[in-house]
Amino acid sequence: MPLIIIAIVVIVLLALSLRVVKEYDRGVIFFLGKVTGVRGPGLLILIPILEQMTKVTLRTITMNIPSQKIITKDNVSIDIAAVAYYHIVDPQKSVVAIENIHDAVNQISQTTVRNVVGQFMLDQLLSQTADINTQIKEVIDTHTEPWGAEVTAVEIKDITLPDNMQRAMAKEAEAERERRAKIVAAEGEFQAAVKLGEAADIISAHPVALQLRTLQTMAEISVEKNSTIIFPAQFMTTVQEAIKAIRGDSA
Repeated sequence: MPLIIIAIVVIVLLALSLRVVKEYDRGVIFFLGKVTGVRGPGLLILIPILEQMTKVTLRTITMNIPSQKIITKDNVSIDIAAVAYYHIVDPQKSVVAIENIHDAVNQISQTTVRNVVGQFMLDQLLSQTADINTQIKEVIDTHTEPWGAEVTAVEIKDITLPDNMQRAMAKEAEAERERRAKIVAAEGEFQAAVKLGEAADIISAHPVALQLRTLQTMAEISVEKNSTIIFPAQFMTTVQEAIKAIRGDSA
């Protein structure tokens, strides 16, 4: 009977002393409440009752920053939601320096997003999102460094505008498209006028070219076979002169 009791005690002590730490985890060891170091990965043997271990993951953690109302520099109220990525670089600090590292990073991320975004105007927020993300990341990383955490990225994933602001931006975009369309049409008219001027100069230097162009136009009209073409007498004289000129060139 005593042997059975001893065997049970030994098994319980072994169960309390053996710990398995995975590759992506580390164990912070406490001996009578004092930190003695960081161990792992692999099989760890602890002194029962005297040593305790707190497991910390080193994998990148994806943390959603909940949507919150923010007033921009130009007094526009918007809702912004973001996402942050961070990982533990110093397991001992993440356990000793802060009570709950995840909640701490979440709270400081919300505050930083609100403070940084409030320094920009709405147009800057929509056009300079990448720069704003970098600035938010740097500010958060400054706060989390003493806690043993490093922020790798912060991304603004959703910006909700008020309905009246969406309508105003839609009208502005429509006006911008109309402006561009008018500019393109004006440039087309200008180029057409330039080409017509060059054509007029060529025709004025070669009067026969005008008559040939007129004949070509009449040929295009006659394709429909439902038109009557009347030739003025002076036009026939000009045509005869054109034909003589062509024959002379051929000779």
